[in-house]
Amino acid sequence: MNVAQRAPMIYPAASARNMALLVQLRWIAVVGQLVTIWFASHELGIALPLPQLVAIPTLLALVNVATHVMGPEREGFSYVELIGALMLDVGALTWQLYLTGGTTNPFTFLFLLQIVIGAILLPPNWSWVIAAISVLCVALLAWVQVPLALPPALQSDPLRLYLAGSYLCFFLIAVLLVFFVISIDRNRRQSDAALAQLRQRAAEEDHIVRMGLLASGAAHELGTPMATMSVLVRDWFAHPAFVTAPDLVEELHEMETELARCKAIVSGILMSAGEARGENPVVTTANTFVRDFASEWNERSNGAVTLINNIAQDVPIVSDPALRQVIGNVIDNALEVSPHHVAVIADIENDMLVLTFRDRGPGFSNDMLARIGRPYASTKGRPGGGLGLFLVFNVVRKLGGEVAVRNNADGGAHVRLTIPVKAMAA
Repeated sequence: MNVAQRAPMIYPAASARNMALLVQLRWIAVVGQLVTIWFASHELGIALPLPQLVAIPTLLALVNVATHVMGPEREGFSYVELIGALMLDVGALTWQLYLTGGTTNPFTFLFLLQIVIGAILLPPNWSWVIAAISVLCVALLAWVQVPLALPPALQSDPLRLYLAGSYLCFFLIAVLLVFFVISIDRNRRQSDAALAQLRQRAAEEDHIVRMGLLASGAAHELGTPMATMSVLVRDWFAHPAFVTAPDLVEELHEMETELARCKAIVSGILMSAGEARGENPVVTTANTFVRDFASEWNERSNGAVTLINNIAQDVPIVSDPALRQVIGNVIDNALEVSPHHVAVIADIENDMLVLTFRDRGPGFSNDMLARIGRPYASTKGRPGGGLGLFLVFNVVRKLGGEVAVRNNADGGAHVRLTIPVKAMAA
């Protein structure tokens, strides 16, 4: 029986941070309500229904704790949950005002804070819902409330108490609005930055697709003439003119070796572009994988590439041609600026294959460090340059890894590839 998979929930941008902000404001409300209840009861001598009043901040505190416990497992919150949180705050304020004089209580203006928050966090239609319910609550409080039992000292001039409460309420609304608007603006800027990063990533991946198509087409076109040359070389081995000339036979062997190398390069290009020439993926181990590419580059560089293998516990992996290619790009770039020494350090840390490349060249400029990993970011000054590290960043990222680039304290560049072992697991 097929079980339908639940589609991933898409939450509004920055909804998790906005909910955390509502929780912060609710904590402020809890503390403020408790302080106000204590001051009105003990300092002003106003008779208040303390159990009913204290129950509301206690409930809000429990809701905050529940939200905090649930929060780390949530990627975000829906508009229904956000409006539910705001309605809880509106309901708590309504109950507190009902028990303390209704609209004769100057803290009635705190409804404006809830309306502004709803207008900022919610879509227009839902914002009107918060505004309408707040207005309705104020209208009901004008008719239904528990009058405050003021002590004789305050009954002679109730307007003075109302004005003092109004000034305090105005101050609270001003402070909370500034705090809330600044925090919301910060959340918005963070969301915009994340969106810009996603757009940049999509553009880079589109660039990679086009490069892959170009490389794939070129590799296919090169495959036919190389196959023809391979046939001709094998025929020349049997030709009488070559049999009696050992020097020519040796050159034919060199041609055959170079043709085989060209075929391997074409195969690697096609596999990196998502195609294959019939070769099966090679199951190997991390130790063997590291030793093989280090040995190959050591031979090609006349001993300039040295390996420091710190892999203590070997693990089986699948040798990825694309990964081998980008590792070659890193080593090749290092050899251009440091032709006599490039160190490769291999290790496995926390189920991550860590490959570090260090050279003795001039290192990266500050401008290059800021642009590294972007297409055509290069210091070589030639057309089309800068694609090597761009491919390194994107191939490693597709494997779930990271690339870190910096300069060594004692000179030279330091490139560190961190790749999850499970992404290469056999």
